[in-house]
Amino acid sequence: MAKDRTQARREQLAQLRAAQKRKERRAAMLMWGAGAFVIVLLVGVVGFYIVRDRSQTSLDAVTSYTYKGSEHTAIKVNYKETPPVGGPHNPVWQQCGVYDQPINNEHGVHSMEHGSVWITYRPDLPKADVSKLKAMITSDYMLLSPYPGLKAPVVVSSWNHQLVLTGADDPRLPRYITKYRQNPSTTPEYGATCTGDGSTQATAADEPIPTASPTAAPTGSAAPDPTMGKSASPAPTPSK
Repeated sequence: MAKDRTQARREQLAQLRAAQKRKERRAAMLMWGAGAFVIVLLVGVVGFYIVRDRSQTSLDAVTSYTYKGSEHTAIKVNYKETPPVGGPHNPVWQQCGVYDQPINNEHGVHSMEHGSVWITYRPDLPKADVSKLKAMITSDYMLLSPYPGLKAPVVVSSWNHQLVLTGADDPRLPRYITKYRQNPSTTPEYGATCTGDGSTQATAADEPIPTASPTAAPTGSAAPDPTMGKSASPAPTPSK
């Protein structure tokens, strides 16, 4: 009898130990499972923010063109793009900086040929947003001006490249400036100045560009005599 009781107690203890081990294994599995879930969740969250940041700052939406440089004209140009991104331009370039009034396309294009980035915005853009844009013009080879009829709140352009932006806070704007400002592979006249002699600070209203070249008088023709057909007046008598 005592032997049977001892054996029963041993079996009961073995069962208790086995149950405890199963409980510990389940607890460990739950703990590891929860840990793995947390890790996967963290990786997913971090990956989501990385992908979202890359998509928000991606320059994949930049439109490219194939204009050649060094083509000057003294008359107004009818550009295909608004704002223009290249093509014939005025021999005078726009001095880089901030302008509160629209500037001539032909001067802005020349500045871009020298490696400038031109930020344009709708004239009705809120003043707070305009101030944010002005704060970005902290270095040379940067132009900022309002642009009537703009297709978006803000558009940034450089020679043969352009990006339509959602506004002054668009995170792609700083990346565009970093990539295209004075980019030696996209600037036709890399190293040319954006200030100094040969530039202008005039706005479009101050200095309109003519729509056609002045008509020159035919070679060899004499200017008409303004006295023809009029009687000659006597020479004045010198006073004594």
